[in-house]
Amino acid sequence: MELTVLGNTVRHAIDHVEVFRAPKNISSVTFTNDELCSVCPVTEQPDLSDVVIEYVPGEWCVESKSLKLYLWGFRDRAVFAEALAAEIAVEFMTTAKPQRVTVTLTQRPRGGIEVRAVSELTA
Repeated sequence: MELTVLGNTVRHAIDHVEVFRAPKNISSVTFTNDELCSVCPVTEQPDLSDVVIEYVPGEWCVESKSLKLYLWGFRDRAVFAEALAAEIAVEFMTTAKPQRVTVTLTQRPRGGIEVRAVSELTA
């Protein structure tokens, strides 16, 4: 697979993560992001979330800059936290084809309620 964003100036969101061949002897990879932004589909207020993505690579690893640009795509999207966690997990399974992926999304409290959604998929 060809990497198109790494090493290039990209100032827009992208639709999919990019991958590179996984090195030998990597048992898991974890990404964390504490500034994932989306929009509440009902109130249209911004939702800020922390996300932790842990996966067990198969043949491919996810390139981190492409992940950042992929996550930017949710800034103006109206989506519930649960659907967002599931969508990210599906993207990893579809593109990187890991043995397993777990996405834990913690939406920061609004009205005193924190939401934590976990999506775990296995090949």
